Amino acid sequence: MAVGLRDLPPLHPVAGVRLGTAAAGIRKKERRDLVVIECAAGTRTAATFTKNRFCAAPVTVAREHLAQTAPRALLINTGFANAGTGTPGLQDAHACCAALAKQLGCADSEILPFSTGVIGERLPVDRIVAGLPACLSGLGESRWEEAAQGIMTTDTLPKGSSRQVRIGAQLVTVTGIAKGAGMIRPDMATMLAFVATDAAISQKALQACITEAVAKSFNRITVDGDTSTNDACVLLATGRAGNPAIDAPHGDAYVILAEAITAVFTELAQAIVRDAEGATKFITVEVRGGKSESDCLDVAYTIAHSPLVKTAFFASDPNWGRILAAIGRAPVASLDVNAVSVYLNEVRVVQNGALAPDYTEAKGFAVMRLPEIVIGVDLGAGSSLARIWTSDLSHDYVRINAEYRS
Repeated sequence: MAVGLRDLPPLHPVAGVRLGTAAAGIRKKERRDLVVIECAAGTRTAATFTKNRFCAAPVTVAREHLAQTAPRALLINTGFANAGTGTPGLQDAHACCAALAKQLGCADSEILPFSTGVIGERLPVDRIVAGLPACLSGLGESRWEEAAQGIMTTDTLPKGSSRQVRIGAQLVTVTGIAKGAGMIRPDMATMLAFVATDAAISQKALQACITEAVAKSFNRITVDGDTSTNDACVLLATGRAGNPAIDAPHGDAYVILAEAITAVFTELAQAIVRDAEGATKFITVEVRGGKSESDCLDVAYTIAHSPLVKTAFFASDPNWGRILAAIGRAPVASLDVNAVSVYLNEVRVVQNGALAPDYTEAKGFAVMRLPEIVIGVDLGAGSSLARIWTSDLSHDYVRINAEYRS
């Protein structure tokens, strides 16, 4: 059951972006599994992709196409990741792009492909091509919810977020969808995210926006520490809002838009963790007092990736020794263990590297029974801070991944 994740909020249409879906029977029957996102002429696009060196064929093709021209449409399929498929996989990705390009009357390079699902199996190109007419006939600006459903794999709920802000006299919209529940530690998880705005913004400023937003959101979540072969995040800007163009990554207008985009990215990223496979706890790991942000992140991720820590949280067991052990093995060059403090929410568990004198097991159990918990760590070494989000590790996580291909 997703932790604190509710039905989709209202997803505002973005002028210049239309979405369509189809149940193409790619891997499972009678479910949306194919999505087309059409972009108006003049739309600017920025993207980040997985750093996994076994990147999927669609990632390779999307990078190549994005380097050549602005996209006319995005094509997303679930069911099969088209990763680990070699040259045939690249040919399949190109074939799908060519089929959609033919129906839209554009160049093959104007299509960006994205896939998610089982690694190592080829795409059923014939089923994808057969599903394209249904996607195109259903294109509409208000189809964000259907598209969010159409990109799901092991997700239990669709994920979407939307914001509207004023830039000068103009109302500007930012709306996005994402998928992901397992194989999650983005490095730019299995995650895909597609966000659009109608703001007028230069390519340089748009790329700065996505770089900043990803660093504060998708690159601050982890479910199981596994970076997928297919991770991708795309930010579209149609320029239809009519605001004075944002030409550079600074100034009041840029800050307003960047904050809205980052808010959408963060809500989507947290929704992925809230819907993590088998999750019963949504955990924030906040490390402060580090000599550098990288030290804080190293400590935070060591805690978040510890199976012993994660299973203790699933059991609602305040086994604080597991957290302390994780801190101690984090790859931090110098760590004064006698300066470390640890908190569960507002309860101080460790003070100066040892059990806090006012801590009781009853206080610990009271926190651990909650569905949302903050692990606070103070390294006592500086002024840097980092915050990430993770989940617990339950029986269901093992079951879901054991049965994934069945």
